[in-house]
Amino acid sequence: MDWLLILIPAFFAALVQGITGFGSVIIMMIFFPAILPIAEAAGLGGVVMLSCTASLAWRYRRDFHFKQVIGPFLIYASVATWSVHLGRVLDTHVLRLLLGVLLVALALYFILVKSAGDRRYPLAIALGFMVISGFFNGLFGIGGPLMALYFLSLSTSVPTYMGNLQGFFLLDTIYITSVRVASGILTPALIPYIIGGIIAATLGTVLATRLSAKWDLTQIKPLIYGFIGLSGLYYLFF
Repeated sequence: MDWLLILIPAFFAALVQGITGFGSVIIMMIFFPAILPIAEAAGLGGVVMLSCTASLAWRYRRDFHFKQVIGPFLIYASVATWSVHLGRVLDTHVLRLLLGVLLVALALYFILVKSAGDRRYPLAIALGFMVISGFFNGLFGIGGPLMALYFLSLSTSVPTYMGNLQGFFLLDTIYITSVRVASGILTPALIPYIIGGIIAATLGTVLATRLSAKWDLTQIKPLIYGFIGLSGLYYLFF
């Protein structure tokens, strides 16, 4: 049963990330904490998706814009470095509820206000996205929804959106995994789960690549907003 809770979520997590650009760890964190503590589950989810993220980043490498990514990454990573240790000492229930409300509200706003996704965010809002995302990435390994909105606002095409977002996630995964290893959160005991999860995630990525090959940004946006709303509901009720 433990292996089913690793392999099946990893497959569907990669499928979702390959289509919307984010959301993989959200799916895995519904199931992984059933067999692992929160901190270890978050770390496992990040490592499992490393091959998926790396393959997507390589696929869209020509549309990766370093200058658009490095500033947000440094802010995000700084906050995540601090918050990665808080999962063991904080009561995170209220924080999850607040994030859930925020994500559901944002999803409804972007779905109902059709022009909202076509504008760039003011600096203060963009910085808020980076700080909030980094904080929850350190706690739960889930920082994607708000960063997806941020990079979506800078993008004019699916390749640009995916190139920047997957490049960002690749930097994030390598860095925060190193922090978790150094902190003793990720240990050699998790290696069998990591290998099995990577295999399942690779299969999910292959299927996602075939499904999304002919889609444009207009078709992808409703999926992104819808999954942000589902992410918020997950935080509210699980």
